[in-house]
Amino acid sequence: MSDKKTILTRNIILLSLVSLFNDISSEMLIPILPVYLSAIGFTAVYIGLLEGCAEAVSGLSKAYFGRLSDRLLNRLSFVRTGYAMSAISKSMLALFTFPLWIFTARTMDRFGTGVRTGARDALLADESTPVNRGKVFGFNKALDTTGASIGPVIALVYLFYHPGDYKMLFLIAFAPAVIAVCLTFIVKERTARLIKEKPAGKSFRPFSYWKLSSTDYKKITIGFLLFALFNSSDAFIFLIGKQLHLTDTTVLSAYIFYNIIFAAFAFPLGHLADKIGMKTTYIIGIVLFCTAYFIFPVSHSPVIFFVAFFIYGIYAASTDGISKAWISHHCQPSDKASALGFYSAMQSIIILVSNILAGFLWASFSPAMLFYFSSGGSVLVLIYFLFLKRKNA
Repeated sequence: MSDKKTILTRNIILLSLVSLFNDISSEMLIPILPVYLSAIGFTAVYIGLLEGCAEAVSGLSKAYFGRLSDRLLNRLSFVRTGYAMSAISKSMLALFTFPLWIFTARTMDRFGTGVRTGARDALLADESTPVNRGKVFGFNKALDTTGASIGPVIALVYLFYHPGDYKMLFLIAFAPAVIAVCLTFIVKERTARLIKEKPAGKSFRPFSYWKLSSTDYKKITIGFLLFALFNSSDAFIFLIGKQLHLTDTTVLSAYIFYNIIFAAFAFPLGHLADKIGMKTTYIIGIVLFCTAYFIFPVSHSPVIFFVAFFIYGIYAASTDGISKAWISHHCQPSDKASALGFYSAMQSIIILVSNILAGFLWASFSPAMLFYFSSGGSVLVLIYFLFLKRKNA
């Protein structure tokens, strides 16, 4: 049948539901975690150190476990273990408050992300074909981001009626995380689709895949990582909102609105990428990013701020899932988890550098300078991709 081109398989739907419930859990905590850590005595320096270490652990583990997944010809074990670790970490935050415990819990959450990311993305790639891969990754991102829209709403509603009751919120967040883990046991790994030969290479070294990868993979990944260098944390968008005297309600509502737009456009833009090409769709996303980052520092009214977030949401839908789908076109089937894991790992490390650079620009020059720097830098990335030679079919 020709349904491979049009129908989302059972595994794709299940994995996307796993992403949805896991993101409901995670995004319930992201807006309130810094506030909670401050309430129990963490300074801004310690919070930054905690998040930096957790991100570094996540980045390194993505490359290592993606490579290991390919070598062991196994995807699901890594997916289940990774989601289970993240679920357990949520409940740990509710038990004790001493720093080493909090550090362990937060690091376990990010380590779980590293364990599962390459294997999960490879499962999605295994379930797709070159003609529908953008749609598959777009669908997964749509449900993932739907969870990211629901989570903050649950947190805001709960804290409205129970202000300051963070520990109970951690336990509530544990529930959808458990549902996500349970759903992974319904996913069926198609061993016949795994490659009979183990991937090339002699070691499990986290970054060994780069030497084995194709020229096209290297060119595309360099462009993605260059873009990541100019794309700092969304936290700076929230901060610029406060700098412009927008209310907390406006900023949080705009963040939820952004996730809704992201979720709404991820699947259709993934489908569009299959029709007009990954490169063209990604370039559109860069143009939208440049536009949004130019508008954010002059968003003196809620309306302009929401317009900027609307553009930003479409940008995210044009690039996030598309980048992984595009990469999977330029690696051997036996190296999918290695290729996707390596990219995710390097992206995490570059984002850490980007955030340090963003903080320097914010403090040393002005908040607006950070956004104009990112907007201008994205133009360089746009030029890079425009001159990137298209791979023949």
